[in-house]
Amino acid sequence: MEEDDSPERIGDVAYGIFEIILNRELKRRGRYLFERVKDREDFLEDFKSIFLEFSREYKMLADALLEDFSGPGDIYSNIQNGEGVIPSKTTRMYWIVQDAPDFSQSPEDDEKGGKWLIFADKTNSDEIWEKIRDATIEKRLGISAKVSTAKQDKKEGDEKTVIYVNTRDWEDKEDVMRIRENLREMGIEQRIGYKRNLETFHGEYSDGGKKVTYYSA
Repeated sequence: MEEDDSPERIGDVAYGIFEIILNRELKRRGRYLFERVKDREDFLEDFKSIFLEFSREYKMLADALLEDFSGPGDIYSNIQNGEGVIPSKTTRMYWIVQDAPDFSQSPEDDEKGGKWLIFADKTNSDEIWEKIRDATIEKRLGISAKVSTAKQDKKEGDEKTVIYVNTRDWEDKEDVMRIRENLREMGIEQRIGYKRNLETFHGEYSDGGKKVTYYSA
């Protein structure tokens, strides 16, 4: 599975944008979205406040989003049940993304970056993602990580969940392999491949036996 480039429904696009903003604003108020969902915290008032600001700033997106829900409270209930937080329970976004603290994307990151590719069994993919997400926040891995969701599964019929662990510089082999060792300590002991962004930008995939991984460990 590689990056999805098919068109999405406007409501799903709006949902993805809103959840990025929601996560950012909740963190500014003290805790990440996934922390609140995991602890079954009641953050409805914060949610309402953030959604109101979203509606004022992005009215067309908010209107499109609400076409699929009975109201903001319905969106909140879906999130509390794991939508956008737990891969196996997420059906409105193809990917869940977690950036490391203070990370900001730049053209140089795009050109020099790369990622470890992990193909996890669905029976334990939620657990593996939780470990990688937490380690990313703790700055024990790379600059960001992302995981495919149940929406991706429905579209592709895949038997595996895909997790990307992104690093800043593919030429920094010491850092790339440090991250690999940390992944191994988390239980990812099978051999995995590392792909540079350069190959992705050029549309080079592992079809017909063609090798596009730069490292393998």
